[in-house]
Amino acid sequence: MNIDVFNGDADGICALLQLRLAFPQESTLITGVKRDIGLLSRVSAGTGDQVVVLDVSLDKNRLALTELLKDGVSILYMDHHYSGEIPVHPGLTPWINTDANVCTSLLMNTYLKQRFTAWAVTGAFGDNLDAAAQTVAKSINLTAQELLKLKQLGICINYNAYGTCIDDLYFAPDALYRQLEGYVSPFDFIRDNTEICQQLFNGYGEDMNLARQIKAEYKTNTTAVFILPDEKWARRVAGVWGNELVNQYPDRAHAIVSNNRRGCYQISVRAPLNNKAGADELCALFSGGGRKAAAGIDDIQYEQLTNFVAAFQNKYQ
Repeated sequence: MNIDVFNGDADGICALLQLRLAFPQESTLITGVKRDIGLLSRVSAGTGDQVVVLDVSLDKNRLALTELLKDGVSILYMDHHYSGEIPVHPGLTPWINTDANVCTSLLMNTYLKQRFTAWAVTGAFGDNLDAAAQTVAKSINLTAQELLKLKQLGICINYNAYGTCIDDLYFAPDALYRQLEGYVSPFDFIRDNTEICQQLFNGYGEDMNLARQIKAEYKTNTTAVFILPDEKWARRVAGVWGNELVNQYPDRAHAIVSNNRRGCYQISVRAPLNNKAGADELCALFSGGGRKAAAGIDDIQYEQLTNFVAAFQNKYQ
């Protein structure tokens, strides 16, 4: 049995697209919304089974990983989030790099020896790694217009993953992956699926226009905190709006606060573009996680927001 476990954002999806173009096979898909990262606990596998894990923190899945390895499962684990100590086990093949300018799609591009670089570029743009995406794209001689198309597609695939539950999204991530599956070129997908692309592009544009009307609740020269209303559009837009803000104000850190429909806030944090560090450490103080440049907190009590803001401003003063 083959099982593919992947984050439902652009980076996870584009990494898996590359792998399955290189090594096609039938597999069970396990994924979810962007923040649904404890995915290995949903895997039921045993001796002889093969599992691929893409773009979810090893540290957040350590217990399930240990149990699967004990049960004789072979696992390829590729990721760029904080991992903690990486287990040494004959059944585990780790490809983990936590550098702030690396994402899983770019790791997959290296792993496959640049066979499907356009998809790697798409995933990197979706993960807000514009400079890295543009650097890698030089190897395939894209025009400025083609590069813009990949950026737009990556952003919109990434945007689709944000939400508290699948009902918040335009497409369930596994369903969107199945639509993308088999396309060697992102440009062919864009050409053949104008309705899907238009729905994502239009939804992204409408949600971002609403977000841009929100004023900062707390702001200093180096930080800004925005609190969004309890609406579907707000839960969808939190991550990509954070990416836009940090690109617009590269010396400022940003926190986007939204309701998670569980009686708490959830927070998306972006470190300054010119100082891609500390987001994971900050969020870990509140039982969150992520990577150096971008991290998040799934559940934080309303009354704890003041404490978070103080820690956030102290981190990036």
